[in-house]
Amino acid sequence: MTIEEMKRRKRELGYTNQMIADRSCVPLSTVQKIFSGATASPRRETIQALEKLLGSHTYDAATYFPMAGTALVREPGAAYEADRLYTVKDYLALPDDQRVELIDGVFYDMAAPTTIHQGIGGFIHKKFLDHVLDHQGPCYPFISPVDVQLDRDDKTMLQPDVLIVCDRGKYRHGRIFGAPDLIIEILSPSTRKKDMQIKLQKYGSAGVQEYWMIDPESKKVIQYDLEHLGIPAIYTFEDTVPVLIWGGACEIDFKELYAAISFLWEAEEDSSSLSPEDSFSEPSHEKEDGRTAVEQDHSAEDQSLF
Repeated sequence: MTIEEMKRRKRELGYTNQMIADRSCVPLSTVQKIFSGATASPRRETIQALEKLLGSHTYDAATYFPMAGTALVREPGAAYEADRLYTVKDYLALPDDQRVELIDGVFYDMAAPTTIHQGIGGFIHKKFLDHVLDHQGPCYPFISPVDVQLDRDDKTMLQPDVLIVCDRGKYRHGRIFGAPDLIIEILSPSTRKKDMQIKLQKYGSAGVQEYWMIDPESKKVIQYDLEHLGIPAIYTFEDTVPVLIWGGACEIDFKELYAAISFLWEAEEDSSSLSPEDSFSEPSHEKEDGRTAVEQDHSAEDQSLF
């Protein structure tokens, strides 16, 4: 492909320079120079990496997204300036099974959560709900998916993993209109940058009082007191974390949480030792003499939790 063909393909896909850099592993500064014309003769390896990403045979926007040319970020990094900004109206027009978040006019793809992710979110939501039912206050906890029109504008619609809303005037049209009081995001490799950078800034600016980031891989919890702009507290899965918006009247014991759902981590560790072929093989059946009718070979690959 020529540089002009790449520029045309870039426009067709709705890619920004940052998105191209993230997906092709070409440094952002190099991408900027190529598409600005500052570099007339890029290295062959660079051209091949860009061709692999931008080649017409590798990606069709309509295949991945119902709106051709939609600015869709699949591996979030820094905040991206889209070639076209989308609105809440565009968000609501998407099929129900298309899970995305809209942040400042840019769509961010959301992968299906893992069992560990759901286990953590479900445990915490239950503890919050038990507290609310015991104390009969105005607050109520929610678990994803629920739409949050964070900035009360038409450019942002989020789906936090767990949230608490204490102002019942924020319930509108089946979604939350404005900032929740507390938000929890459970990190994964595909959302880590978005949750730790973009959403942290968004939540602080919108008026969220308390923000937790839970990392299942390192088994750590980062708690931000956004209302008082304090230094974030860092906890482990051996600690008990107080809910600041309730003055510590409710606490999440992460040691208890891990004990309750540790089998999910164990299942991940067991499955990581299997080759793809073994994952779909038939179960073994033992004969009377103790021999197995089906013998399976297990790979010893050391894969990460996610």
